[in-house]
Amino acid sequence: MASDPHPAPDSAAMNDLRSTAEDQAPATESAAPASESPAQAAESSPTVDASPTPVATANTPPAVADLSPSACAARLVELFPAVFTPGAPKPLKLRIQADVQQRAPGVFTRKALSVFLHRHTTSTAYLRALADAADRIDLDGLPAGPVDDEHRQAAATELQRRRALHDERRAAERDAQRKAHDERRAGEREAQRAAHDAHRATHDEARRSRAAEGQALSERAALLRAFEATTLTAANFCALKGLSESDLAAALAQAREDRQRFAQAPRPQQPETRPAERDPRTRSQPSDGRPAEGEPRTAHRQQPDRRPRGVPKPPR
Repeated sequence: MASDPHPAPDSAAMNDLRSTAEDQAPATESAAPASESPAQAAESSPTVDASPTPVATANTPPAVADLSPSACAARLVELFPAVFTPGAPKPLKLRIQADVQQRAPGVFTRKALSVFLHRHTTSTAYLRALADAADRIDLDGLPAGPVDDEHRQAAATELQRRRALHDERRAAERDAQRKAHDERRAGEREAQRAAHDAHRATHDEARRSRAAEGQALSERAALLRAFEATTLTAANFCALKGLSESDLAAALAQAREDRQRFAQAPRPQQPETRPAERDPRTRSQPSDGRPAEGEPRTAHRQQPDRRPRGVPKPPR
């Protein structure tokens, strides 16, 4: 088995998996980074020499320099549909890049094919297929040797690592969403509390204003009554109350205006009391407690006999 000129420090499977896809490329293109996924390992081990019949290339267009991965994939699906099936990746034969160049010479550059195979063999779908499959597949869709346990274990380890990263990322997203939700709810509660406090402050201010206005009204009314009942002169009354004559005149004028306004204000009407109307069906009962005319006898309650003992009943 050929060894990678730049072996990765992780495992022998990584060394094998990194040496096939770049076998015929320059040294700068053949060595895969040590941190890459083991999925590309499927393309980096030597293969059995085979000389299948080359694909007829009479109508094959000339090679296009550096095809994009999507264009390279479409061309491979067209040429080798048995192994490059869209949506259903299969474990590729080791050193399959050399087979592609033999079967389709001049169609792909080494760089374009290497880039595509690297992307293809490091996808999560390909890793799942490599971890679950028993055999690798050649360009004709036929088994091309079993999948090594090291390669299968490397793919399973990489899948587990990706799954852990995915779960960690999802957990971080959920925590961020929960934190944002809590902050939004806290902001809403704070806004509601601020609105409630502002409403209560406005209500308290209005209540204090009404109370102060009522107190001032009562004081002006009391001042007017005292001024109208006093025999003191205006100067002496001002000295008694501790007011200047201008303040007294203004307070009295306002008090008279208040009294006139209250006198002209409509008073609430009291409900008119009327004598209870007698129901014509109701009949007055005799004073002796006997039932009235037309009243059934069962409705009459017998009065207790209050005659002294020994006195006979009067005849009816």
